[in-house]
Amino acid sequence: MRESVIYQAILEEGELSAKLNSIPRLSALGLSVEQIAQALDSEIEQVPQVIEGHN
Repeated sequence: MRESVIYQAILEEGELSAKLNSIPRLSALGLSVEQIAQALDSEIEQVPQVIEGHN
């Protein structure tokens, strides 16, 4: 089952959701945009967009 395309798509969607939910929390702890992007292995441009969308 772990090899199926559907399983992989759901797994990736869940991982992305977890990352996006973590960004505002990490920002509230005082981490910089660069630190958040590095910690979550995300694009640096994505972090401020998520923070602004959360406010």
